[in-house]
Amino acid sequence: MYPFHNHQVMHIKSIELLIQHIPRALSFYHDILGFTILSQDEHQVLLSANEKDIMIRLIKDDHAVPLSITQGLYHAAILFPTRTALADVIHQLAEKRYPISGASDHGVSEAIYLDDPDGNGLEIYCDKDKMQWPTQDGHLDMYTKPLDVESLMKQKSNRLYQRIDSNAILGHLHFHVPNLKQAEDFFCKVLGFTPMMLFMKSALFVSDGGYHHHLGLNTWNGDAPLRSERQVGLIGYELVVPKSQYIEFINRLRDAHVSLLIDYDSRYIIDPLNQRCYIYVA
Repeated sequence: MYPFHNHQVMHIKSIELLIQHIPRALSFYHDILGFTILSQDEHQVLLSANEKDIMIRLIKDDHAVPLSITQGLYHAAILFPTRTALADVIHQLAEKRYPISGASDHGVSEAIYLDDPDGNGLEIYCDKDKMQWPTQDGHLDMYTKPLDVESLMKQKSNRLYQRIDSNAILGHLHFHVPNLKQAEDFFCKVLGFTPMMLFMKSALFVSDGGYHHHLGLNTWNGDAPLRSERQVGLIGYELVVPKSQYIEFINRLRDAHVSLLIDYDSRYIIDPLNQRCYIYVA
């Protein structure tokens, strides 16, 4: 179903978000979007679209500092399998009167943008067929145009919305970074992603396997500081590394003097934004 999100392609599988209040977060992720709660205690909640795989881990800190302008998460993007699934979730958000901040056609995808109750940026999107992706001189040429909402909403199903589409996955992450060259050095030369498109010298889109982007990197927050340790936002993400790529991946980490750390049964590295990048070998 997803040619760019499988065990042959490096991609992001799940995220960890620091939040202030669990009930407030669940009023959005569970009550509106319809994520399944796999487990919950007073400190964290594990959320899934397919009732088995964790997509979002919410970690509560009563003393967490609210979001401000920092480096780090710009948005996490939830990918839906069809236009119908996307139309259904947009209708659900409208029915619940949940605000969105944007709606765009990027040539490669159709997307809406919003913030969760803690202010974490989210994109909800579906991809177009790769044969439709815009190119110029043989290179990817994404753009931003108004979303044709009327056309999209004609695809809405008649089902009662009760839970998120079970085939929804984490499609990509987009980060604010202080310097594109340094970000490319880490996310491409060390992790192994390939640059796909540079936009206006301020945003770089990188991927594995020819996807339009598994990671977006932009400098739109200027010289803002890194997110502080107890500040709301993204604290970690899970990177799927295909088994066939793992030896080369480890060699790149070694050559770049990036330490592979172990915490119980988790292996992770610390990225330049002070976020944990958990390594999952597929």
